[in-house]
Amino acid sequence: MTERRTMTEAAAAETEETLAIDFADLRPALEAVLMVADEPLVAASLASAVGHPTAEVVAALEGLAAEYTEQGRGFDLRNVAGGWRFYTRAEYAGVVEGFVLEGQQARLTQAALETLAVVAYKQPVSRARVSAIRGVNVDGVMRTLLTRGLVEEAGQDHETGANLYRTTGYFLERIGITDLGELPELAPYLPDLADMEEELTEQVGPAALAAQPEESANGDAPSDAAESQA
Repeated sequence: MTERRTMTEAAAAETEETLAIDFADLRPALEAVLMVADEPLVAASLASAVGHPTAEVVAALEGLAAEYTEQGRGFDLRNVAGGWRFYTRAEYAGVVEGFVLEGQQARLTQAALETLAVVAYKQPVSRARVSAIRGVNVDGVMRTLLTRGLVEEAGQDHETGANLYRTTGYFLERIGITDLGELPELAPYLPDLADMEEELTEQVGPAALAAQPEESANGDAPSDAAESQA
């Protein structure tokens, strides 16, 4: 009993010592840490860094976020992908984009962005399925997306044995959402299925449409010229 009491008292003393770290103000301390962070920080990590209880840190973070919005700052503080980070406010995205991309090429090509969108909405999905949807071979683009940490392997299809892919937490972070449920609905932007079938029939004829070959197992579909440069 004495040993247990001693351990408890030691833990309490350690906690008190941690919380006794002297900071002029909690909010400026959090701002300083967040300013140098290159990835979202969870509340527990921030609490450890500034020496305050997690509940107080969360309240301070929420207060800062509300304060930035009320003041109309050019940035805001968001809880994204499980952590807190500064982000450019949406209404100034055009200004930032012009500054970042002036005289530079976009970091991802159109082919890569289209492939990433297919993975985001169809995941988990195989390369062959993505190729079928896009009508081109996407091997080169998928390698690029894997290398950049935007997609990752998600097991294998139990019927075909093909590798499946999904988006990562880094993908959520980069587009500024917390989970995939926040992705916009596609239905309002898609043409009616009946209209698509009618248009295809008019262009190629019903016989030709029915006789279209499936993508070969070797992925011998036409490829994007820009894929290798994604």
